Amino acid sequence: MHFKTIGKLFQATGFPAPHHPLFGLTILEQNLQVEITNCKQVQSISCDFYIISLKNLKAGTMQYGKTRYDHDHGSLFFYKPYQLIGSSGTQLDGKGFAIYFHEDFLMGHTLFHEIKKFGFFDFEANQALHISPREDQIVWDLYYKMQSEYTGNPDEYSKSILLSHLDLLLQYARRFYRRQFIDRKPLNGSTMTRFNDLLDSYFERGVIIDQTLPTVRHLASALSLSPKYLSELLKQETGKTTIELIHLKLISEAKSQLTGGDKSISEVAFGLGFNNLSYFSRLFKKETGMKPNEFREHLLN
Repeated sequence: MHFKTIGKLFQATGFPAPHHPLFGLTILEQNLQVEITNCKQVQSISCDFYIISLKNLKAGTMQYGKTRYDHDHGSLFFYKPYQLIGSSGTQLDGKGFAIYFHEDFLMGHTLFHEIKKFGFFDFEANQALHISPREDQIVWDLYYKMQSEYTGNPDEYSKSILLSHLDLLLQYARRFYRRQFIDRKPLNGSTMTRFNDLLDSYFERGVIIDQTLPTVRHLASALSLSPKYLSELLKQETGKTTIELIHLKLISEAKSQLTGGDKSISEVAFGLGFNNLSYFSRLFKKETGMKPNEFREHLLN
């Protein structure tokens, strides 16, 4: 079931109509069971708008995209428009909240252009933000400030203040995610090892048999991570994104093959999955400062 408006979603879930058609807030009470009324067979929904929610499940399951959520911890979730959100028999442990906002509500504010830069809207649910008690207090303080503006008498400043608090919440989330990456550094290191092993398999076991380059999406899927989360995790660990690490690995392998053996440059390029020789040459020069033929001639002199 797809909801084009916040009002329709509120109506289906039994909440009062939102104060603004493009912005809504709800408190999720303890033991709340959320079901889509008159649509019990519906197991997933999508919306035209963003949702940020804080919740800790004590029963039931949630699914975000194709990923099932492990509900052992209280977490912040960031849902983007048109992303499938599934749930079954969910019950909350303690109080939570949800913030709903349409992209059009952001018009005239810096968030209209900046919202897509908050990469955690592309994370899967099992990569949700698990917040500490101190962070929980910060998040609730910002929610209550938004609620005060949302339920008060609106004036010409209300929308700007609301969006300022929302922007601050997103900035804090970015900081908290960075803390989470650091806290989970041993896990990150393990992921980096698995990432390198997976890339090695492309060359050592001849995985590239259909002459295609390893992609971020394929590697992330093999590691059971979303592409955006994998890239953020690797950047925290190495300072480089997933695609940058893929390129480094490809060029390292290309240098090895150009150094030893009698393969032509085109054979090396196509063997590594490049279907465009000029692209291979440009990437090789970007990483090494030399074109492949210049690199090979340099070795012979």
